[in-house]
Amino acid sequence: MSYDPFARGRHPVGVRTVTLTDETRGQRVLPVEVWYPATAAYAGQDLVEATQDTYEVIPGFPIVHQEAVRGAELERGLYPFVAFSHGFGGSRRQSTFLCTHFASHGYVVAAVDHTGNTMADVLQLMVSIQGGGEMPDVKETLGRYIALRPADVRVMIDRVLAGAGDVGQAIDVSRIGMTGHSFGGWTTLMVTAQDRRIRAALPLAPAGGASPLPAGPLQEALCFDWGRPVPTLYLVADGDSLLPLVGMRELLERTPAPRRMAVLERADHMHFCDRVEQVHEMFRLMPPPGDFALVAQSVVPITELSPGEHGYDFNRGLGLAHFDAHLKRDAEAQQFLNGDITGAFAARGIGVALEE
Repeated sequence: MSYDPFARGRHPVGVRTVTLTDETRGQRVLPVEVWYPATAAYAGQDLVEATQDTYEVIPGFPIVHQEAVRGAELERGLYPFVAFSHGFGGSRRQSTFLCTHFASHGYVVAAVDHTGNTMADVLQLMVSIQGGGEMPDVKETLGRYIALRPADVRVMIDRVLAGAGDVGQAIDVSRIGMTGHSFGGWTTLMVTAQDRRIRAALPLAPAGGASPLPAGPLQEALCFDWGRPVPTLYLVADGDSLLPLVGMRELLERTPAPRRMAVLERADHMHFCDRVEQVHEMFRLMPPPGDFALVAQSVVPITELSPGEHGYDFNRGLGLAHFDAHLKRDAEAQQFLNGDITGAFAARGIGVALEE
């Protein structure tokens, strides 16, 4: 079989940032990152640091690169669309390794900053608390974003389909998928329930199941009465300290068929992000206050876990095959998913288990 979901696709990747304002929710401002297939004139430029896009993860921290060319010309065509939602205290660029991979294979991908719940917001909160400010009530915070996050994604989908320059015209509105990590995985499940345009779901270590974190409001809000079949593939970590495997199994059991779960071995919660090693150690050594800090006490050093590259291969390979099979109706992708997945990963030195 020639199908290889691990390899970079044939398209160079372009990227642009669009700032949306939702007038229906008090002028809520939503920065959105959009990745897309670029013309052949940019071939290789997305993979070379000299021509790649750069940005600051946190103001004052070192510049980082993403495998895309800022403002590259869109390759004419009609592409499936994937929406991405970041985790609690994440950002729209938290998993560019995955979003650019999809774009290189002929997808338009968009990720929204959930304003007020980003990395910058959490850092600002930490500084405030260190200065004597009050620790906010976790359940109250979760309750606020239970309403805000799914609406953010639905507004993003509406606006990207309607514009984002010429990108909206290149999207096949009948082929839309949804993915996200942690709180963004929960958001993926919520949007799938609320928006019938979602045809395939890829929750990455989603919240909403049993957890050492306050999970009640998220569990109660989830609805799995989707009213139509949505192929759903959970990608999770066997050693997830924040959202453990028992919670993933609870969610899988509640999810309507067709559903499946793949488990990355010797992995923790940050194996779904860019710069896995750095992000894992940052959380372990400098966690947000409150419940997150308590969980961080039990997190093992990254040297005791799988390397970040295993996480990249796990998410790229299975995520792309899932969307290819269900949004592109690619027979080879479906054959890959029906085949010896465990063996395919073992050949790469990666431990993966499957659960139905």
